[in-house]
Amino acid sequence: MEEILAILEDIQPDADYENCTTLIDDGILSSFDVLSIVGELEDTYNIRILPVEVVPANFNSARAIYDMVQRLRG
Repeated sequence: MEEILAILEDIQPDADYENCTTLIDDGILSSFDVLSIVGELEDTYNIRILPVEVVPANFNSARAIYDMVQRLRG
């Protein structure tokens, strides 16, 4: 989870990632931010994030991102 928080803070440092659960719904993360996050996650965790995974439910919070990464790592 620490690595994910670091990735998020590098891309958009002004958000409260530990408590926010509406990163996409409230426009805190832009579509460009999400694409940057996807690239970083793929490189860091050696996973492939398919377009079907790039939905608000998977990116609305750091926990949701963490859960998606764990699921994709199998």
